[in-house]
Amino acid sequence: MNLSITLIRRLMPLVFSFWALLVSLPASADFVVDDIRVEGAQNIEVGTIFNYLPVKVGDVADDALIDDSIKALFATGFFQDVEIRPRDNVLIVVVAERPAISDVSYSGNKDIEDETIETALAQVGVTEGRVFREPLLEQLVQAIEEQYFAKGRYSAKVDAVVTPVDLNRVSVSLTIDEGRIARIREINIVGNEVFTDKELLSEVSLGKESWHSFISQVGRYSKEELLADAETLRSFYLDRGYMNFDLLSSDVTISQNKQDIFITFSLREGNLFTVGGIEVEGGGGFSAGELLGLISMPSGKPFSQTDLVASRSAIESKLADHGYAFANVNAITKIDEVENRVDFVFAVDPGPLVYVRHIKISGNQSTLDEVIRREMRQLESSVFSAEKLRRSRERIARLGFFEDVNIDLTEVPGSIDQVDLSVVVKERATGNFMFGAGYDDSDGLFLLAEVHRGNLFGTGRELNVAAEVSKVDQTYDIEYRNPYHTAEGISRALFISRENIDTDAVTTADYTSETTGGGIRYKIPMSEYNSLSLSIAVEDILLESTFSTPPEYRSFIDRYPDNLNLNLSAGFSKDTRDSIFFPRRGFFRRISGEIGVPGSDLEYFKISVRGSWYRELVGRLILNVRGDVGYGNGYGDLNELPFFKNYYAGGTRSVRGFESRSLGPVSSGVDASPLGGEVRTVAGIEMYFPVFGLQDDNDKRLSLFADSGQVFASTNDFDLGDVRMSVGLGFHWFSPVGPISLTMAQPLNDEAGDDIKRLQFTLGSLMR
Repeated sequence: MNLSITLIRRLMPLVFSFWALLVSLPASADFVVDDIRVEGAQNIEVGTIFNYLPVKVGDVADDALIDDSIKALFATGFFQDVEIRPRDNVLIVVVAERPAISDVSYSGNKDIEDETIETALAQVGVTEGRVFREPLLEQLVQAIEEQYFAKGRYSAKVDAVVTPVDLNRVSVSLTIDEGRIARIREINIVGNEVFTDKELLSEVSLGKESWHSFISQVGRYSKEELLADAETLRSFYLDRGYMNFDLLSSDVTISQNKQDIFITFSLREGNLFTVGGIEVEGGGGFSAGELLGLISMPSGKPFSQTDLVASRSAIESKLADHGYAFANVNAITKIDEVENRVDFVFAVDPGPLVYVRHIKISGNQSTLDEVIRREMRQLESSVFSAEKLRRSRERIARLGFFEDVNIDLTEVPGSIDQVDLSVVVKERATGNFMFGAGYDDSDGLFLLAEVHRGNLFGTGRELNVAAEVSKVDQTYDIEYRNPYHTAEGISRALFISRENIDTDAVTTADYTSETTGGGIRYKIPMSEYNSLSLSIAVEDILLESTFSTPPEYRSFIDRYPDNLNLNLSAGFSKDTRDSIFFPRRGFFRRISGEIGVPGSDLEYFKISVRGSWYRELVGRLILNVRGDVGYGNGYGDLNELPFFKNYYAGGTRSVRGFESRSLGPVSSGVDASPLGGEVRTVAGIEMYFPVFGLQDDNDKRLSLFADSGQVFASTNDFDLGDVRMSVGLGFHWFSPVGPISLTMAQPLNDEAGDDIKRLQFTLGSLMR
């Protein structure tokens, strides 16, 4: 007891002294900051650290504020360690910086450009001068490897090495091993019984690696193609009646070395269903029989998803053409699982009859609104028609003034039966001065100088002044055309011309001529697609023979050396083509006649019939079938067609593979020059398709063709056995310098004396 009291008495002074010391010290949780000092900063400015600190001089510091300050500095990512020590109302901030990046280098990339690597470095933040952090390096490696994975290089690997250098900095080095492009080794299909593996695999776009993969790229894996192939298989079965088809899975596995890919499609085919009864409800004024006629689903035949979609679209299009812009057709099915049959009820909801309120035109900087509006077949305040809308776009595009034409439809707010139309055009240059050269298979090299204004002052009118000189002829033309001479769309053209011809440089028989003329031409629209053309022209023709002019020409020139003619021409045409440059669908038919009116020095007539039909097949595959027949003769005192009005055949515009104008009768002279004839027949078939790798280009295409044709002296000489035929391949490009056509053709039934020309080139004239 005494010992305890004695111990307490001795410790009491120490306890009071310690307490006094605690009271006398400023508590870390409660003092005014007089100053802030930073220790340990090397590459980071002290001012930068102060900007991130939530505590400032004059603030009252407590434990919470100091903790927040430490957290704020750590959050910058600049520091490995942060400590804040209070000392005599001064905060001492001690930091240990993360190293800075002195430089970044990389090597081994061939399939990926340096710019792509640099972009990845910048996006992640691993660049010279930036603070180095290990997580960022991991993100960088992952980003670069993903670039390679997207290219099918799943074995690609990126090794990153970090080397310390002076001044608390590091050097980052990336070594890239691109690996090999992973190829599809096997594609397996599991669960198919009705259709074989070969049939199904022929439908999908993915394929196994083969010997030609380095050219065709077959065997390369793509996730997008896998998803598309899954839909292709589903559509394949649904179009063949297997309504309960189910694609269970599409598994992709990669070999251990990440260079071989194995794909497995697991499916359940289900039962074959046939189409049963079909009914139509509703119809927007159309009878059930009319709408049933649009449904392409024969009863008793296997069900087809494609036919179902096409039938719905056909009904909706029919209604849209008659004002029901928002028509909706639902196909209600009744499935008989016992009989494996499905009945359909097409519920037609036509919606309200829709009217067009306003038509707004934009994008036309030079062209007047009127030029565009007069081509519109869909008018304001009239019933909406999808058919008229399509035709309006075609007519505007056919003007040739615009690179692109779009017509958008928007609903009028607060109204269920009105829409507004927005016609958006992108203009192309229509006025220019051109001086250049071209090459035509028939006339060789030619020089051209032309002042052309295709949209004069934005009015749609045309003015053309041109001079063309080749080894065959020299032509000078002036023409002014107003496409809307009347409000009804009758066009009128005034023209004058002079032409000098000397055929000594080409394969046809030799002669020279000088022709001066002028006239007026009208084109009268008879309906939306039909038109009638009429023209009258005066021609003064001087003919001369040369030393090598054949007797067949010389006798005519001796009888008619100087001729003044009044010529009348007329033509009727129907043109439904969607484009005059590279048509994809539609047809062109024209019958035309030309006559030297009675009383002219040369009384003759010519009749020609021409047709061309285009049909878009699968994808961008386009079929073209064409034919051309012509006949001419003299009348009155003239019992022959003037030789300079003769028909010719051979060359890029008729039968390719033969020299231009070379087919038909030849002169009795030593050189046996082609004379042309009174009868011509030409026919051809051509398949156009995109240039490989340029599927989206609208100005380039390839073609496979077969041509046939011949020229005969008269109808008495006509013999189908004399018709020449050829086949070949063509390349066509609407280039900035003009249309280009290059063809390689092989004659099939050429005979001795025929002038063969397999490779033919044309620049500067419109293509077929």
